[in-house]
Amino acid sequence: MSVLGKKHTLTILHEATPGFYLDGMELGEILLPGKYMPAGINVGDSLEVFLYQDSEDRLVATTQTPYATLGQVAGFEVVGVRPGIGAFLNWGLEKDLLVPLREQTRHPEVGEWIVAMVVLDEVSGRLMGTMRLQRYLDKTEPKYEPGQAVDLVIAEETDLGFKAVINHLHWGLLYKSEIASPLVAGDELSGFIRLVRPDGKIDLRLDASGYDRVRPIADQIMAAILAAGDSTLPYGDKTDPSVIREQFGTSKKAFKQALGKLLRQRRIELAEGGIRRFRKP
Repeated sequence: MSVLGKKHTLTILHEATPGFYLDGMELGEILLPGKYMPAGINVGDSLEVFLYQDSEDRLVATTQTPYATLGQVAGFEVVGVRPGIGAFLNWGLEKDLLVPLREQTRHPEVGEWIVAMVVLDEVSGRLMGTMRLQRYLDKTEPKYEPGQAVDLVIAEETDLGFKAVINHLHWGLLYKSEIASPLVAGDELSGFIRLVRPDGKIDLRLDASGYDRVRPIADQIMAAILAAGDSTLPYGDKTDPSVIREQFGTSKKAFKQALGKLLRQRRIELAEGGIRRFRKP
């Protein structure tokens, strides 16, 4: 069954002027614009695509990968705000993801990073983002076991620590005693279930890979710069968030914070096309 907002492997039926039409099964034929067609793929072949609506609300396919699919939580950069409408998020596709006013817990500003879930608007049938995670997370009793490995998305800081979304389904808490250095909302990391309390609340702990992934962002940048010698690394404020995630395993917001820290410490400097090791005058 083909579902909007998910990835599917579909068969290419035929070619047309705008691109290629795929067998969407119960959804009918779905257009894959020609610019997304990989080289060497032909009619009759199968292709993994993501299904969403284009700027005219038509169902289309793309080989691009969004930062989050239906039901997933992630950190997103706000790239636009329209009064009376909502905020628009960069989620890795040509069409930005709208967070309607009713789905906002506050009014974010352009350039800000927020944590949101991709959901389906039951009224319009469109994909949208929501900051109201509590409304959409799983309300059933969690079945996790102590020591179970889980995926986490950091949502917000509290007096006790950091609230995190577990496997895109449940709330959990990382206590400050478990954190080697501050986390940033939107960070994605691995962790373990420490305890599921009788009231259903979940305590978390980080595993070694979790520490390695979130603690040394500045150290990772410095290691990459040192390895590059006198060369300039092609990363900076304008680097695409997906590139930052792939190279450093963190959100662009966390990367920019680490970058700022290194700049203030005069360990690195900005150069044409990126960053490099600080050079004494």
